[in-house]
Amino acid sequence: MFHDKTNHLTSSSYISWEYKQLEEGGASQRKNVYVRMSLLHHWLIYRTVCRSYCSPPVEVEGVKHRAGGFKYSMSGLESKTEVFTVTEMGEPEVEKDIGNRSKIQSKYELYVQPCLAELLGTCLFVFVGCSSVIGNVETGGVIQPALAHGLALGVLITVFGQISGGHFNPAVSLSIYLCGGMKLILLVPYIVAQLAGGVVGAFLSKAVYPSNNYTASLGGAFKAVSADAGRSTLVEMLLTLILTMVVCLGAVNRKTQTDWVPFCIGLTVAANIFAGGTLSGACMNPARAFGPAMAANHWDNHWVFWVGPVAGALLTVSIIRLLIGDHKTRVVLK
Repeated sequence: MFHDKTNHLTSSSYISWEYKQLEEGGASQRKNVYVRMSLLHHWLIYRTVCRSYCSPPVEVEGVKHRAGGFKYSMSGLESKTEVFTVTEMGEPEVEKDIGNRSKIQSKYELYVQPCLAELLGTCLFVFVGCSSVIGNVETGGVIQPALAHGLALGVLITVFGQISGGHFNPAVSLSIYLCGGMKLILLVPYIVAQLAGGVVGAFLSKAVYPSNNYTASLGGAFKAVSADAGRSTLVEMLLTLILTMVVCLGAVNRKTQTDWVPFCIGLTVAANIFAGGTLSGACMNPARAFGPAMAANHWDNHWVFWVGPVAGALLTVSIIRLLIGDHKTRVVLK
């Protein structure tokens, strides 16, 4: 009889019946009720433990738990899920060690790995860019540099984008940060990594090309005539405006995000070099200018390739933040 009644523990009828026996029954009846309730209490504890350890463990926040059972109280029977932590002898130290390694790995992937990706990606991009200019010194023209820069950048963004975002450009990093696409703590490390990568890539191109070709092309460094420095700065600002607009709208602004952004950025760089390569060199990237300038020791009007791109990035941020950004990105007219 007791076993049959425990099959209906989720119902309140059995409990109500027991309390009715307590109120209406005599001393003997009340004694029997107390005995049944005591047996029921121990049976519930036994069944809860069996259920919890027979059920598969559930992992919550890296810790395995088991769930199950009811909670019995003197005021009645309550349905409740209880959580039991599964532990074994000798496991706490192992779990603590795994937790520490997970935290270290997380910090590495959040802060160190992206900077390494930016350094390596910028190194490869600048190497391809400088090599395309050095190797094109005899034929001239902008076709080879435009295609080399655009194709290399599109591929590198696709490869490294999931790690660091694939900036490879201090002006791009600045515009992405100001549009809300990255943390401030990563901005300076990104720029340092990009400049270091640019230097390494430029010296690699210097190492693989003959000295006469390297000297004739200034190692792929950009040059701006002093008389045209103002015009070159304006061209760099406009070309960087186009580039950073594509980057921020395609990758940061939620309303216009697209999976085609690496392809779009590569095409934009190639188109800008076709358009402005004969005017200012179409640098659009301080790291691309800094690396070969360091390797070739060529600093004439080097400031043009910092002021122009930074001004273009700031102009992009102003347009997106004030006018064409989505509801989250805009700071006015919400």
